[in-house]
Amino acid sequence: MQALDEQQTRARSWFEALRDRICAEFEAIEREAGSDARFDFLPWDREDPSGEPGGGGVRGQMAGKVFEKVGVNVSTVGGTFAPEFAKTIPGAEESGNRFFATGISLVAHMANPHVPAVHMNTRFLCTAKRWFGGGADLNPALPDEKDRDFFHATLKEACDAHGADYYERFSKWCDDYFYLPHRGVHRGVGGIFYDRLDGGFEEDFAFTRAVGEAFLAAFPPIVRRRMGLSWSEAEMEKLLEFRGRYVEFNLLYDRGTLFGLKTGGNVDAILMSLPPLARWK
Repeated sequence: MQALDEQQTRARSWFEALRDRICAEFEAIEREAGSDARFDFLPWDREDPSGEPGGGGVRGQMAGKVFEKVGVNVSTVGGTFAPEFAKTIPGAEESGNRFFATGISLVAHMANPHVPAVHMNTRFLCTAKRWFGGGADLNPALPDEKDRDFFHATLKEACDAHGADYYERFSKWCDDYFYLPHRGVHRGVGGIFYDRLDGGFEEDFAFTRAVGEAFLAAFPPIVRRRMGLSWSEAEMEKLLEFRGRYVEFNLLYDRGTLFGLKTGGNVDAILMSLPPLARWK
């Protein structure tokens, strides 16, 4: 992989720092619940199809009392796209199919069905063009209006500080994207999703950082508010059935899953989004 330039270095450093803060916060929640669970971190490297070193990343994963399974991954990879896949990526053909990508990806599946699962991802991609993408979305098996409104309000505040139309555009994009057409249902209660944001590095990087900060401000309070609630066997059944929908989306439609597999990423890190238990009727 070629040496990183200043923009690529700044983006990578931010994603790694955000990973550290999120993992520390999630471990603190486990301690509050009386658990000593900690993240295990597994570095991985990839070889580019050209035979050159292709970068790599670190898979962080924890199983605890509150977080049944949570993965927080960072990666910085580069090299050459396969020709057919390159046709789907802006600027790839102009760059000779060469690319660079760095980002953070998080999925948390919770032990208590009253605590929503959550997904967050932000990334910076470079070909002949450069852009940011990502977002965050809440995925409850037992939807709660207060949780949904708080999560959306926190993301809206971050959006409004950077673009008057960002929240309207990106929340609709989230609803449209996290949708299972074969079942006619949304995966969760939404959030924001954006991609190919290329208005200018500084402003787009600032917004992407704001999304990370908004996630840290929104999700941990929801977990703390609901992690001590009791649940019934019927509510656990709803959680397991919901997780089946989550698996279907990630394996059939998710762009990040496809990108990771097509670029030779670490399979265990890519599929860390899958829950430990799920059920189909």
